[in-house]
Order: sequence, then C-alpha cells, then structure tokens
Amino acid sequence: MILQMKNVTKKFGGVTAINDTSFTVQAKEIYGLIGPNGAGKTTMFNIITGNYEATEGEILFRKETLNGLKPHTIVRKGIARTFQNIRLFSSMSVLDNVLIGFDFQAKYTYLETIFRLPRFFGEEKRVKKRAMEILDYFGIKEFAHYKATDLSYGQQRKVEIARALATNPEMLLLDEPAAGMNPAETKELAELIHNAREDFDLTVLLIEHDMKFVNQLCDKVLVLDYGKTIFEGKPADAIKDKEVVAAYLGDFIHD
Repeated sequence: MILQMKNVTKKFGGVTAINDTSFTVQAKEIYGLIGPNGAGKTTMFNIITGNYEATEGEILFRKETLNGLKPHTIVRKGIARTFQNIRLFSSMSVLDNVLIGFDFQAKYTYLETIFRLPRFFGEEKRVKKRAMEILDYFGIKEFAHYKATDLSYGQQRKVEIARALATNPEMLLLDEPAAGMNPAETKELAELIHNAREDFDLTVLLIEHDMKFVNQLCDKVLVLDYGKTIFEGKPADAIKDKEVVAAYLGDFIHD
C-alpha cells in the first residue's frame, strides 16, 4: 500500500464535496478516479497534494500522514501531479519548463550559484542531461528549445507530465491527461503511461472521462457520485454496474 485515504470528508461551507470516502492504492498500480462532473474527483486530488485540507479523515502516504502539509512538502515526499487545465510557463522553453521540476533536487548552495562555483556548473549539466532524457522518452526532445505554448495540445500535455516526472516522484497524479486529444494521441498517451509505470517505477492515480482510455489502462477504479463512493473494482466490472451506469456512463458501450 502506498496511498490510503481514510474516511475523508471535505466541506465548503454547507456543501459536502467529498463524503466519508476511503480507498487504498497499491504500489505500482494504475488507479482511476471516475465519475460525473462535480463528483469530487479534482477535490480529492487537491486534498492529496495539500492544496485543500480535509475537513475530516486522514491521508497516508507510505504510512505517513499528509494532513496539514504544504504542497511543496508533499512533492518532496514523492507525489507529483498534473492539472486538468495545462499549466505551463508560457514565456519559457519546453526544456526550462521541465528543468523547474528539478529545482528542489539541486545539490548546490546559493553561494555556489551566485559565484558560479564548479559544483553549480556540474549540477546544471547533470539536470539538463536528465531533462533531455525525459523529453526524449516522450518523443519531444526536438522541441526542447521551442516556447512551450507553441507546441500542439497533445505535446503540451507531454511536457507537463515530463515536468512532473522531473521531481522524481513515487506517485504521479494525472488530472484528465487525455482531455482534448484525438484518438491517436489518446492511444499513444495510454501506452506511454503504461510503460512509464515500469520505466520510472511509478504508481499512477488518474482522473479521466474517456472510459475506453480508463478500461485500457487502469488496474482498478473508484467511481464517485456527489462525493460518495458508488463502486470500487475493475474497470470491466464498473461499466456493467447498474448504479455506475445510471449515475455516470449512460449509453456508454464497451468495445
């Protein structure tokens, strides 16, 4: 077990966004959070990453509580995320966006930076090499010196995931990674995430509305509706569950 959510509730005034929800994610698992808009999926991500504090309940990562920790501290503990709306630094290059992910791993002091001492240059060379390796892994190395926002939507998604991986996480949270992608891009992304689990030794928690993408990729899913769990299990079983179909899937047809 790498992540455990224990009876988590989140209230915004009189509105309950997450209602007494519990689930666990095993190491190296690809676990999906699905459900209709407003079900509480992104709120759950924000609780895990420290952007929101749970009203009730406990969040455990590697059996250590995350409650009350700031987002930057949670990143240092090994959790990275992407966002539903791409958040790249528009004025910076693809490479510079990814290099930001290495920031807290720098092995030089401020004085070594100011006076440009040898360890500073050695460390800068190391992280640039690693950043280029990650970009190469995602097939976008050739765009390293392009402005990030000049890339296609699908390529920008890859840059955002690459930046998250630069933090060297144990767990990667992806918020609708396939949103806005065409079928070919979606298929390629699913293969990349599947392979990255092994190649980067990752556990993946993702939010996604594309059920074919979820069914292809996830080992297990949790279905939320108005902040409450209505199903947990294999994707193939979720699409046959009457409550899930009524609340979310509607006329979805599984191929």
